[in-house]
Amino acid sequence: MSRIVLPRMSFARPTRRLALAGATALFAGTLAGLVAAPAQAQETIKLGLVAAMSGQSAKSGEAIVRGLTLAVDEMNAKGGLLGKKVELVVRDDESNPAKGVVAARELVQREKVAAFFGGLDTPVSIAIVPFANQSKVPFMGVWAAGTPITKNGAPDNYVFRVSAVDELVDVALVDYAVKKYGAKKPGMILINNPWGESNEKGLKAALEAKKIPYAGVEKFETNDVDVVPQLTRLKQAGADVLFLVANVAPSAQVVKSLDRMGWSVPIVSHWGPAGGRFGELAGASADKVHFIQTFTFSGNDAPKAAAVLAALKAKYPAVKSLANVTPAVGIANAYDAAHLVGLAIAKAGSTDGTKVRDALYAIDSYDGLIKTYKTPFTKQNHDALAASDYIFTQFKGDEIVPLK
Repeated sequence: MSRIVLPRMSFARPTRRLALAGATALFAGTLAGLVAAPAQAQETIKLGLVAAMSGQSAKSGEAIVRGLTLAVDEMNAKGGLLGKKVELVVRDDESNPAKGVVAARELVQREKVAAFFGGLDTPVSIAIVPFANQSKVPFMGVWAAGTPITKNGAPDNYVFRVSAVDELVDVALVDYAVKKYGAKKPGMILINNPWGESNEKGLKAALEAKKIPYAGVEKFETNDVDVVPQLTRLKQAGADVLFLVANVAPSAQVVKSLDRMGWSVPIVSHWGPAGGRFGELAGASADKVHFIQTFTFSGNDAPKAAAVLAALKAKYPAVKSLANVTPAVGIANAYDAAHLVGLAIAKAGSTDGTKVRDALYAIDSYDGLIKTYKTPFTKQNHDALAASDYIFTQFKGDEIVPLK
């Protein structure tokens, strides 16, 4: 920022009142000049991220950063966007909705991001949604699956997603439980927050559509270290499969509680276990959990997957095997989302939020990492992925592998 130098003034024996008046006028004139001066244009186009970069789900934030960074590197290698380099600005929400909103405000109001991305936690993203719509800055979810994030009821909606959607995931979970395990009376063990509520609604609807009764619905808290009482009630009610919805640490507590009970019941899970050190936290029974994903590098021989994996290893020397890219879903969702936002900014010819939002609707096709996107967004549909894009996986050691 340039220094402001006030000119020296000389007065013949000024009175104190006159001196003060002169200084006040001079200061006012200087301020007026500052206000009238045009704002200096940003030297880069900034994209923001609000995600869990610390705590039990830190690996999810790490994966998202890696996916976004690879995409930004590719954009910059081709000259950036609108003739400017692209810069990624990251803020840690600590999986806390209030901190997520503060971080979003800082990115939009101070950093002047053209768009920003969301992380793992549905409660955080839901808290950010009203601010994003009010600010008219595109907010792109790349992990949190809560249905109300994009279907938020806003008449002027700026929230998009390249990720799973609970209401679609729940149908897939029920289908899998029936086909794989012949489920006749499943039970639900759900985290007690908006994400759990979203999936309770979706699972009940999916079961009703198949005329399948459920044994019960049990809730538990993130910090619970023993969920044996809830699981015991589900066992006594005759649950033959468990639907699990929770992030890494609480999901691990469910698995360990089942081990303590000696109850070997199939677990069909949302993708929460993929967000961190699930294999380490859940122990030897981690591989019993079958969970949904949108992408895996394991068993994937697509040329784009090979190219991105090679770039990932070159950028991050710690990535030596497929176990080191867990969770791949965070990398892939973020990578594709960043490129879709970049295409929209280029198509809009501007970083104006409304123009970028409308340009997202105008994208015809993009050959992404997860799939080839054909008109990924419309005014009626702000979710780029469909149920046909989901796959089921399990942990093998530290690696997430697809289930046949």
